[in-house]
Amino acid sequence: MATLAQIAAEARVSEATVSRVLNSKPGVSESTRQAVITALDVLGYERPPQLRQRSAGLVGLVVPELENPIFPAFAQVIEDALARRRFTPVLCTQSPGSLSEDEYVESLLDHGVAGIIFVSGKHADTRADHDRYRVLLERGLPVVFINGFVDGIDAPFVSADDRVAMDIAVAHLCHLGHRRIGLAIGPARFMPSARKHEGFIAALGRHLGLPEVEARSWIAETIFSVEGGAAATTQLLEQGATAVVCGSDMMAIGAIRAARTEGLTVPGDVSVVGFDDSPLVAFLDPPLTTVRQPVASMGGTAVAALADAIGGDPVASREYLFAPELIMRSSTGPVPA
Repeated sequence: MATLAQIAAEARVSEATVSRVLNSKPGVSESTRQAVITALDVLGYERPPQLRQRSAGLVGLVVPELENPIFPAFAQVIEDALARRRFTPVLCTQSPGSLSEDEYVESLLDHGVAGIIFVSGKHADTRADHDRYRVLLERGLPVVFINGFVDGIDAPFVSADDRVAMDIAVAHLCHLGHRRIGLAIGPARFMPSARKHEGFIAALGRHLGLPEVEARSWIAETIFSVEGGAAATTQLLEQGATAVVCGSDMMAIGAIRAARTEGLTVPGDVSVVGFDDSPLVAFLDPPLTTVRQPVASMGGTAVAALADAIGGDPVASREYLFAPELIMRSSTGPVPA
């Protein structure tokens, strides 16, 4: 166990105050109590039994994978927010050959979860059977969805504004003088992709005056992966693109790889814009210009909406759109002379 002096120094309180907190004595404010608990955690010591918070219940968190850094980022934010509300998160991650989303949901129901948060799940797939979610809602289970919208589902949806994201990216590239701008994007059956399609076409029309048919010719649809980004970028470069907007940071990494394979430099010959602002993309070579999803705000809102529903005071069942932000780094530059 840490000494009272160590804990007091870390928490910036007196040893007497630390003693009162550790022994659950009255006369200590909640903020001071929390400072002492945080000091214990920072120093790496186990909390005494009397300071351990009881769980308010289990909450399922279903994410599609963990290879794309944006999903661990969402998971971390959501798990932290749940823990602050004394919920115990149960992370369910899908991967090839593992449990499906439906199988995870069955397991979560067997464990008596108080609610479920879905991140980029089947709700984002316009071809999927969404009755699976209506069944959950009919059971009275609170659910919240992130990135993907289904009309007619009576639940809160939290999404990044993909149309605005495309306008921001295209406007930035136009400002740099680019006129041949391509979009490397995943399958349009997924709602975020479909909205990026729409936003990109509208942006080319707004900023460059391109008619819809011509704008569509600058879209290369592929899969959401490094390899998919590389394949789409190769196609767009063959069309003469000097800049590529990508549907994810992972695809942007593939775009940079494809440009270099063609003997081109980024951003000297080709500018590349990602989407997400995933952890570590600032440390790529070159550091990636990207459109940031407000992960912290989105995750916090999703948890707050779920907690309110669990507490019997649900928020309005609608989609809540969050504004993305352009993060300018070194993968974009002026159009080649």
